[in-house]
Amino acid sequence: MATDPSQKWVLMATAQTPTNIAVIKYWGKRDESLILPVNDSISVTLDPQHLCTTTTVSVSPMFQSDRMWLNGKEISLSGDRYQKCLREIRSRASEIEDEKKGIKITKKDWEKLHLHIASYNNFPTAAGLASSAAGLACLVFALAKLMKVQEDQGKLSSIARQGSGSACRSLYGGFVKWAMGNEGNGCDSIAVQLQDEKHWDELVIIIAVVSSRQKETSSTSGMRDSVETSLLLQHRAKEIVPKRMIEMEEAIKNRDFPSFARLTCADSNQFHAVCLDTSPPIFYMNDTSHRIISCVEKWNRSEGTPQVAYTFDAGPNAVLIARDRKVAANLLQRLLYYFPPHSDTDLNSYVIGDKSILQDVGVKEMKDVEALPPPSETKDQIPAQKQRGAVSYFICTRPGKGPVLLSDESQALLNPETGLPK
Repeated sequence: MATDPSQKWVLMATAQTPTNIAVIKYWGKRDESLILPVNDSISVTLDPQHLCTTTTVSVSPMFQSDRMWLNGKEISLSGDRYQKCLREIRSRASEIEDEKKGIKITKKDWEKLHLHIASYNNFPTAAGLASSAAGLACLVFALAKLMKVQEDQGKLSSIARQGSGSACRSLYGGFVKWAMGNEGNGCDSIAVQLQDEKHWDELVIIIAVVSSRQKETSSTSGMRDSVETSLLLQHRAKEIVPKRMIEMEEAIKNRDFPSFARLTCADSNQFHAVCLDTSPPIFYMNDTSHRIISCVEKWNRSEGTPQVAYTFDAGPNAVLIARDRKVAANLLQRLLYYFPPHSDTDLNSYVIGDKSILQDVGVKEMKDVEALPPPSETKDQIPAQKQRGAVSYFICTRPGKGPVLLSDESQALLNPETGLPK
């Protein structure tokens, strides 16, 4: 019997799931418990090579209780969101038989067997880089593989949504739409892929990590306050977003960068306006965030057509989307000029992800950063003051693929014999 504790087997699955950044924002729930949003949203999935969550899930009759470790620390699984995801996936588990290992798990056994889960983010947790989205999506995807759940990605996205709203969008690569749905039970509030990551592969994304500290107002409580107190949120959900969704889908389909940039920047600014319109007001951006916006706006205006789009989630970090590789190099040059690191910083840890863009900028070491000329758009004015150390580091990335199962056991985060963290 699979639930007999004298049996010593451990069954495992490891998955990797990307994070995503919304270009049409999700902010506000119409149903707190099912996590149903007040509006549709669209996101870009980021390359998991640079930003992802890796999760190993395991099951064994030896385990005494469900346990989870996040970035090496044990955390409680008693929260409602984790419990919902576990319950939904367990109820859909299939029968499993592995004669070689002597394992047979019936559907009924899954209700009694305990799980061990280990998860690791290769980027800061809870600092406005959608770590909960990647984390919950990865948990649902890995559990579905372990338990041989026979559901399509759309159904899995609706389960992930109940853990963290944006998580449903991390179950696909490329450009993803989360349809708010109309049904009271949330069955039609699912994610769908608009285009895959190869559709617009000249885009380059640079993230300025302004702060990797946890934010003061969590997205959950911030959203609740906005729904209760912001009239702008109501107007946005009813009048603005439906039109923007149509325009944004069109811009993505046609790879129309000027429209894409205009919509992305406007929607980010309106989301933060909703936060200010909330009582008490919520401040997710800081002075460095505002300075980055001003730098991009000035450059876009001087070029006569948008070169870069900016968007900020619930945190001060800037996600900057450049229309192509050449523009990305010019963008990084400007960012390094305005926001140089402290002189004792290792350049290798200041620009991470796809470091090859540094070569395009002509920067090999710290002295090259100091020698960068002021951007052309500041020529006739007094160059803006440099803000040394205002940015913690930059991540260079691009649109990426959806979740994958890792078959290489050396990438598992749990010991295959004990089911405990390695």
